[in-house]
Amino acid sequence: MCRRAARPALLTSSFLFALASTVALDRSAAAAAGPPPQPNAAQIAAGLRKLGVVGSVLYVAAHPDDENTALLAYLANGARVRTGYLSITRGDGGQNLIGSEQGPALGLIRTQELLAARRIDGAEQFFTRARDFGYSKSPDETLRIWGKDAVLADVVAVIRQFRPDVIVTRFSPQPSDTHGHHTASATLAVEAFRAAADPKFAPDQIARGLGPWQARRIFWNRSSWAIKPGDDLTGDIKTDIGGYNALLGLSTGEIAADSRSMHKSQGFGVARSRAPITEYFRVLADADPKSLPAQRAFVLDGVDLSWRRFPGGAKVDDLVAKAVAAFDPARPEVSIPALAAIDAAIDGVPDAGWRAQKHREVSDLVLACAGLFADATAPDYRAVAGGSVEITATAVARLPADVKLETLRWPFAEKPAAIGTALGVLKPFEAKQAVALPAALPPSTPYWLDAPPSPGLYQIPDPALIGAPESPPPLVVDFGFAIGGRHFAVRRAVAYKWTDPVAGERYRPLEVTPAVSVRPDANVLLFTSFKDAKRISVELTAGAPSPTGTLRVETPGGWGAKPSSVPFSLGPVGSTARFEFEISPKPGRTGGAEAWQAEGLLRFVAESGGQKLARGVVRIEHPHIPIQTTLVDANLRTVPVRLAKGGVSKVGYFPGPGDEVPASLRGVGYDVTLLSEDAVSRNTGALGKFDAIVIGVRAFNTSERLRAAHDALMGYVERGGTLVVQYNTNNRIAPLTAALGPWPFDIGQKRVTDETAKVDFTLPRHAVLTTPNPIDAHDFEGWVQERGLYFADKWDKRYETPLSMHDPDEAPLAGSLLWARHGKGTFVYTGLAFFRQLPAGVPGAYRLFANLLAGGKAAAATKAR
Repeated sequence: MCRRAARPALLTSSFLFALASTVALDRSAAAAAGPPPQPNAAQIAAGLRKLGVVGSVLYVAAHPDDENTALLAYLANGARVRTGYLSITRGDGGQNLIGSEQGPALGLIRTQELLAARRIDGAEQFFTRARDFGYSKSPDETLRIWGKDAVLADVVAVIRQFRPDVIVTRFSPQPSDTHGHHTASATLAVEAFRAAADPKFAPDQIARGLGPWQARRIFWNRSSWAIKPGDDLTGDIKTDIGGYNALLGLSTGEIAADSRSMHKSQGFGVARSRAPITEYFRVLADADPKSLPAQRAFVLDGVDLSWRRFPGGAKVDDLVAKAVAAFDPARPEVSIPALAAIDAAIDGVPDAGWRAQKHREVSDLVLACAGLFADATAPDYRAVAGGSVEITATAVARLPADVKLETLRWPFAEKPAAIGTALGVLKPFEAKQAVALPAALPPSTPYWLDAPPSPGLYQIPDPALIGAPESPPPLVVDFGFAIGGRHFAVRRAVAYKWTDPVAGERYRPLEVTPAVSVRPDANVLLFTSFKDAKRISVELTAGAPSPTGTLRVETPGGWGAKPSSVPFSLGPVGSTARFEFEISPKPGRTGGAEAWQAEGLLRFVAESGGQKLARGVVRIEHPHIPIQTTLVDANLRTVPVRLAKGGVSKVGYFPGPGDEVPASLRGVGYDVTLLSEDAVSRNTGALGKFDAIVIGVRAFNTSERLRAAHDALMGYVERGGTLVVQYNTNNRIAPLTAALGPWPFDIGQKRVTDETAKVDFTLPRHAVLTTPNPIDAHDFEGWVQERGLYFADKWDKRYETPLSMHDPDEAPLAGSLLWARHGKGTFVYTGLAFFRQLPAGVPGAYRLFANLLAGGKAAAATKAR
């Protein structure tokens, strides 16, 4: 007889992540982020209960932060089902509140923020190959750029791997007033719901072992904040997922808030909620409509979540119930025989997927009940292909359990070594082994960043990696334990462990580095004169002991480098050396300014030991995620730009979060001084020494004192200064009530996402379009990702709007640039995405920005018509 699934009480969080984690290829991929899990008795008790639940839910949305962490927390801990979140993208097209990383580097941060969130709420994390190319207003555009067929196949691959009973989307597949990526994610989920069950779809997946899978049904999880008064909720499932767990001392809302607060690069820290949480669900498709109960209280109603769903599963059900009832939190080792019996009974379950999943959960519980700690560490976080690394393997059982370490397999060993050592509190095991690394071992970089991407997709080396949040670790150690008469295999990624004097014990993943890392200190050089010569510094870092060789500059036609090559000789691993090169344009046949060259791409190559090495190691460090390592090409773009500054030299700059614009302005000759909160908040007249003052993106959102500095800034403008304010946000997450300009204007949500959108000059003789640089359509060529965002929505009639632009099939928008004379000076608000264009070296963006900076001088002599 099948038991109807009840909605069980809320249970634990972090340990269930360790129990249920099934990262593609290798679950130990994330283990080096910290020490191996050491669950307490309450977490073990929760894990025992989870053993008796056989069900799974896959949540699907578009980006990091789209997931409903409250629902994930409830599913993983309250319903105790295996829970996954499939984020179609890694969020690399967004903005960054905690650093200067953009693009792929930001996607790497957000990947780790999702993994950190999952470690809190207990769900698993998956991805497709789709790139977050920036805000999209149309699902059709999104699917066209991504390549619908490819991303649909990725979603199907994750479904076939995860095998969910139920799929839940965050967004509706029907077009609505939301991001095109959002709607596209739901469209893909609904199509994949059927396609995953079709053995003729993606036969290559079938060939590599991902069999067809039909989920029972797919729901749309309607966002409570998007439900408007009067919306028809007839037929929707309404569920309260809030709940308090006295064992944990946490409610669903508290776990969910802690999880969501890991999205720190987006500024999504939220307060813990202790109130009821109501969620609404609407059926999008059902594989068997007759199986859906008439009275529905939850998305899993009608799905048997017990072992009795499988032939012979009743035995496992009964054994788990007995183990739960007999668990003694003061003596967890007493539960090992019961767990061994459950493990043996699972052998007879015919479903291979659940058989493997529950064997993993039992293994984790047995290790926890034995107080077993197993670890593999290296004396350094760096290793080099062709070299060697000494690995220390450690194992100790800290409770009175019969534990024997039977085998140990070192990296690249053909077979495990026999050990046969009994473990105990007084019998820890430790062994050291020098491991020779293959010369062909690839250096560490995220698998999706190893090859140049297409506009919509990352290229990956192995289809089996689709879905995986991280690359598999380069080195692992496999332990084989005999516990309770059963064999348990434990894999540990080799990590570097050290003691920080403030943070204490810390772990970081072992990384394989190139023998020589090559890093120029800029990736773009702008040349404002034909006679320019700019210096670039290139840093070499030894990844192997004492590498020697030659550093060469490969230059394209029209550009030269002095010197063209230099010898190098580095010291021990980690030692560095810097080399200076002078880069300059070469005259054409006629010579002079009329022979201005097109942009070029220089490449720095270290020739050493028979290798040509042209990539540099970049490490991303933020306290809330593990240290990340990626490789970037040692390339340098040379970009000529005819730029006049109109007499502007000294620029004061109040930076926003992760702001690279000051460095870009210095690169074309401006004298830029970073301003403190004190400098802008005191109306002392000290700001008058600057020809122009620039406020960075989102600076008003992040600085309370800047919001209070309106009088000081307006006083600067009145006395003849130019103030340029770049985009700030004004929404429910980041409300902005402080005045920014001399007269009122509202910042809205409107933007132009097509970076090639036509720009109309509505005031063609305006100073911003004429002085000191004449601006035309060519200056809007080569823009990246978008024209702009968070345009002004309403404004006082005293503001002038010299530009108009719009996305396809939309009304023209005039709010990208507001210009006003105030006193003797000029105020500018712009939503144009200069924060992307200037670091990317877009010539026209520099010319237009120079005109903004010169506004205080030029506007007095130029009148708009």
